Amino acid sequence: MPLNSSQKKEIIDKFATVKGDTGSPEVQIALLSTRIERLTDHLKIHGHDVHSRRGLLSMIAKRRRLINFLIKVDKIRAGEITKKVGLKVKN
Repeated sequence: MPLNSSQKKEIIDKFATVKGDTGSPEVQIALLSTRIERLTDHLKIHGHDVHSRRGLLSMIAKRRRLINFLIKVDKIRAGEITKKVGLKVKN
């Protein structure tokens, strides 16, 4: 379930740390979270779609790794992005 370019640009503009930022952990976490939400909705309808479920688990793991990296670098930034995206923070 890829995002179209306008949706992606909107998310990047909202979560960018500086102008032109497309690769910061905050932006990557926000993009992954949006894709995870869309794929979760898809799997609620199509429960037997095993290939999409595997991709979903892969995206969740990648998002978790990015959050763990951000916690190591700057806990404040990690806390802010998890609140913005709507994730539970584990201490």
